[in-house]
Amino acid sequence: MDHISHYQNSDEPLLIEAEDFADFGGWVLDSQFEAIMGSPYLLAHGLGRPVADARTTIQITHAGTYHLWVRAKDWVPDHHPGRFQLLVNDVALPIVFGANNQDWSWQSGGTLQLDAGKASLALHDLTGFAGRCDAIYLSLNATAPPSGVDDVSRAWRRALRGLPDEPEDAGDFDVVVVGGGISGCSAALAATRLGQRVALIHDRPVLGGNASKEIGLMPRGTQGALLRELSARTEDGDLAALSLLKAEANASLFLEHRIIAAEREGSRITAIQTVSARGGHERRFGGRIFIDTSGVAILGVLAGAETMFGREAQAEYGETYAPEEADAMHHGNTLFFRTRMAEHPMPFPDVPWAIEVSKDYANLSGQLIKTGEENGPGPAAGANPSTPEFRFGRKNDVFPATHFWEYGQWLDPYTSGELVRDYLMRALYGTFSNVKRLEPEAHANLEFEWMAFVAAQGEFRRYRGDYILTEQDIRHHKRFDDTLIANDGSFCVHCAWPEGEGKYDFRLMDWIFDMRDQEAYEIPFRCLYSANIDNLMMAGKHISVTHVAGSATKLMGNGAQHGVAVAAAAALCIKHDTSPRGLLKAHFDELRASVNALTGCDHDLVAHPPTRKFTAVPG
Repeated sequence: MDHISHYQNSDEPLLIEAEDFADFGGWVLDSQFEAIMGSPYLLAHGLGRPVADARTTIQITHAGTYHLWVRAKDWVPDHHPGRFQLLVNDVALPIVFGANNQDWSWQSGGTLQLDAGKASLALHDLTGFAGRCDAIYLSLNATAPPSGVDDVSRAWRRALRGLPDEPEDAGDFDVVVVGGGISGCSAALAATRLGQRVALIHDRPVLGGNASKEIGLMPRGTQGALLRELSARTEDGDLAALSLLKAEANASLFLEHRIIAAEREGSRITAIQTVSARGGHERRFGGRIFIDTSGVAILGVLAGAETMFGREAQAEYGETYAPEEADAMHHGNTLFFRTRMAEHPMPFPDVPWAIEVSKDYANLSGQLIKTGEENGPGPAAGANPSTPEFRFGRKNDVFPATHFWEYGQWLDPYTSGELVRDYLMRALYGTFSNVKRLEPEAHANLEFEWMAFVAAQGEFRRYRGDYILTEQDIRHHKRFDDTLIANDGSFCVHCAWPEGEGKYDFRLMDWIFDMRDQEAYEIPFRCLYSANIDNLMMAGKHISVTHVAGSATKLMGNGAQHGVAVAAAAALCIKHDTSPRGLLKAHFDELRASVNALTGCDHDLVAHPPTRKFTAVPG
């Protein structure tokens, strides 16, 4: 390979970030957990078959004996399923990485003699089971690299990569939207069509969030015109949102950019800072209005907005489906997958490290049929029942629910994402192995066609607005003077096993699915802006709602309606130089007219609330 990916300055150490490799081969870039483990990394996601080598070329300035370290993770200690080797100039080093019983850490690879000039590096996967490499470090002295995930290690990485200490100025925008899921795409597209200069910041390489082609959910909920436009899919399952936003002159799209800081002056956000997954470049975005559509309330967390978390006590709002005592349980994450029968036998290695989690579970129902179509059947083996099997209101409402594969409901979703994803991978690999092992002849040709390595995210923090919508508000169709939009949806509460209980704890214990009267309900504007940050609004599953109410409002189609509403509000806040709260007090009729025009709604929601029925599908 002639392309030189990494240069050494004089006799300084050389840091080679895995995400900067020239050729990923069969490895994939995983940047989901950078905030916790310190960096994006390359993942050997081969579904049990070793992936092709990732390769790059470096330039060595000074010949000498180099000390080498590789930052890797042994993701199942004592079993080491993610083993890989490092090849230097096509020669494998004797040490195997990802097999030291350590979480993310710098593992010594010993010393090696390097001549001045070009040298090739390759990551050689040995298993196909989620080996992971963050970076490679070469130094002429034996001082190990810093091991912490903190300001010191971040500054160290920036210096070795030749990056500036301060973020570069990405410009000032009228509206900054954080999160490129369905609600974020709706907010950005609506705002730019209203003449605003918009920056859309998204931490993934594709748009759509849980509806994206790397996850694949169908956007349920209110099906507005803008949602139908942006959620149309291309041949490969991607959303039309990308081409629509690229066609807008006032829209600037920043994919694979993760927000890392928020700047405030008093009760206003003035700017946010991001880091790019590829290259590690840090940027600063100024803005007048900020809209959080991340689904995880990350802008609010960084800016100090008031938020809520977990389940409220039943007595707090009189909610039927709330627990007697408040707790920290939340909806967990789900990993989607698909199997198929190949034309010839497909062997699968022993996976004792996976069966530790799956135990004897042997039912692969609940598959993603294709992008945008979930809840598909799958093979099962032995006497293992189709568990759990719940009925949703009518005798025939039993189906293979994709979302029964869920975990992490008692863990901190901000710090445990990798653990949750890995646990679900182990559950799926173990279940798959059990199916093949219990009925070897029937399932000899069975193979994984696809498994997402990005989990569909569940519930994180929710914002506190000037009003908190409750189960009773939805159930009894409470009327609000500041209603802007209507939402659809049943109460769909995922119930996890109590901590430490449940033989198959990667499956839901129960699922409350209450279709209510199937009529749309009102969302007040006060649920769409922060109670304590003057220029911060939100759209999507983290609007100002209780845990139970959020089980209905969380649907992505509903989030699209929130996005349209806050986009209209942003444009008018800028026009009148006011806050969302000020808009409510002095310009609400103008706001309602703007939202009605964007949604194609010609009626007054307060005077004539919608009464159409919606199609309820659990999810």
